[in-house]
Amino acid sequence: MEEGLPLSVAAREVLAERYLRRDRTGQVVESPGELFARVAAAIASVESRYGQDPTSWALRFEQLMRDLTFLPNSPTLMNAGTEIGVLSACFVLPIEDSLRSIFGTLADAALIHQAGGGTGFSFSRIRPAGDLVGTTGGRASGPLSFLRLYDTAADVMREGGRRRAANMAVLEVSHPDIEAFVAAKHDLQELHTFNLSVGATDRFMRSVVERERFELVNPRTRRSAGHIDARELFEQICEEAWRSGDPGLVFLDRINRANVLRSVGRIEATNPCGEVPLLPGESCNLGSINLARLVERGCLDRRRLGEVVTTAVRFLDDVIDAATYPTPETEAAAHGSRKIGLGVMGLAELLALRGVAYDSELGIRTAANVIRTIAGHAVRASEQLAEERGPFPLWEVSTLARRGRRPRRNAQLLSIAPTGTISLLAGTTAGIEPVFAVVYSRQLLGAAHLEVNRAFETVVREAGLWSTDLLDQLAATGSVKDIDGLPRAIKRVFRSALEMAPAWHVRMQAAVQRHVDAAVSKTVNLPNDATPRDIGNLYRLAWRSGVKGITVYRDGSRPDQVQRRLAPAGSEAAVAVAPTFSGGCSARECHY
Repeated sequence: MEEGLPLSVAAREVLAERYLRRDRTGQVVESPGELFARVAAAIASVESRYGQDPTSWALRFEQLMRDLTFLPNSPTLMNAGTEIGVLSACFVLPIEDSLRSIFGTLADAALIHQAGGGTGFSFSRIRPAGDLVGTTGGRASGPLSFLRLYDTAADVMREGGRRRAANMAVLEVSHPDIEAFVAAKHDLQELHTFNLSVGATDRFMRSVVERERFELVNPRTRRSAGHIDARELFEQICEEAWRSGDPGLVFLDRINRANVLRSVGRIEATNPCGEVPLLPGESCNLGSINLARLVERGCLDRRRLGEVVTTAVRFLDDVIDAATYPTPETEAAAHGSRKIGLGVMGLAELLALRGVAYDSELGIRTAANVIRTIAGHAVRASEQLAEERGPFPLWEVSTLARRGRRPRRNAQLLSIAPTGTISLLAGTTAGIEPVFAVVYSRQLLGAAHLEVNRAFETVVREAGLWSTDLLDQLAATGSVKDIDGLPRAIKRVFRSALEMAPAWHVRMQAAVQRHVDAAVSKTVNLPNDATPRDIGNLYRLAWRSGVKGITVYRDGSRPDQVQRRLAPAGSEAAVAVAPTFSGGCSARECHY
C-alpha cells in the first residue's frame, strides 16, 4: 500500500526509472514506500553498534522520508540495503603528478560513477604542458590532456549507469596552464561530464582589483613560470562563463581558513556542484530538509524543525557506518572526519508561504535566521552523539578542539546542496534557489512535464483566485508579473529567478554561507542580455561577500537546459530559463 505518499507524477516516474529496485529481467519490484522502508532499515541497522534499537530508529527515519520532510542524497536512496552499498553522493579524489596516481585515481572514479556517485579533482599538481618528463626525456602533455581522458571515461561509464556521471575539475589560478583551462569548454561539446572551477586565491583577486601582474608557478619545481596580467585573465574567465557557465570560481584561501583539519592537509577541490570542499579521499554524505513541509498557516514550526534536524544528523552519521567505500583510503577518510552535509530545500517556498519576497532585506534576514537555527540544532545534535559514541577520530588535531569547543561527532555539519533530483521527489524548490517559474516545463527522461509551483497554488487558492483561465495565462508565460487580477503582493512574492537583480542571488548565498561550515551551491541566474562585465562585477561581489565559490548562468547560453519556461503565446520555441543548480552543470540534470 502506498497510502499517504505525496508524490507527483514526475516524482513517481523518476523513482521508477532510477531508484526503485528491479529484478534480473529489468522489471520494477519495489514501490516508493518500500524504497523508504528499505533505506531506513539499512541505515538504522548500525544503531545496534551503539546500544540502540534499530527498529524504532528505522520507523523514525522512514516517516521523515515518507512525509518528504527529509531526503538523503540519491546514492543513499538508490543503494542502501542493496549489494552496491556506496551511499555517498561524491568523493574528492587525489591526483599526484605521476601516471600511477593519475590512472589509479581514474580507476577509483569509474567505480564511484558505476555506483551513482560524483567525483571532484584538483589537477593543480600535474606539471604543465611542455614541461620536462625526467624518466623519458620527453615533454609533458599537461593537465588538460588528462582532464579530457577523465571526461571520456566518465562518458563511457554513464552508458551503463543509472545516472549521468558528474565531475568537478579545479585548477589553481597560479598554474601555468590556467589560460588553456579557462578556455577548455569554449567548444560546448567538450568536457560535458565536467564542471570547471578556477581555484582563485586572495592574492589573485587583489591583483585583479589593483590591475597588477600575477605570478604563475610550476607545480613540479615550485619555481616561477612567468607572470600574466591578472585583469586580463579575469576578463577571460568572465567571457567564458558568459558563454557557457564555466568556469566558476572557488575561493581557496577562504575555504582553507575554515578548514578545521588544516593540520591534516590543504583543501584543493570540491564536489561536482561546489557545496562541499573536501580533503583528498573524503566524501559527501548529504541530506536535505524540506522547509516547505514545516510551514503551518504561514509560520515555520521551529519546534518541529529542531526535531527534524536532530534526527537527520543522526541519520547522516549512521550512513557513514552503513556505507561501503570504493577504496580503503576513502573509507579511512570518511571515518576519520565523519563529515556530513545537512542542507535544505524549499527555502523559496517557505518565504513565499510567509509572504516574504526572496529578493528583499526581510527575505535575506529570514533565510539567515532559519539556517542559523538549523546550525545551532545540528551542533547540539553532533555534541550529543559525541557523548554517546565518541567524537570523530581526528578530533584532537582539529581546530575545534584547539579552541576548546565541546567534542563533536562530525567535523563538518552543514552543506547547501542544489538538490536537483531530490527536490523534484519532494515537490519543492531546489536548495536555496528562488522560484524558477510558477508554471514551467521540465525536460525529464526525454519527455516534457508541466509543473505548477505548489506554494503558488496554495497561496492563490487561499486567496480565492485560482481558475483554469489563470492557469492558461501562466502556461503562456510562466511569470506572474503581467497577469491581470493578481494582487501586487502575490506578484512580488513569486518573482522568478530571472526577474530579480542578480546581486540578490549573491547576497542570499552570502547570508546563508555565514552559518554553513561547508559551502553553498547557488546559481546566480542572469538574463540573456547580461554581459561579461556584469559577471565580473558579480564575481568580485562574491569574493568580498565571503562566499566560498560562485557560479553564474546566463539564460539561453546553452542549448540543452533542463528546465524551460513555456513558450509565450503565439511563439514556436520555448524560452529557456537557467536550471537552478550550481557548478556550471547547466548541460545536465543536477547530480543529487
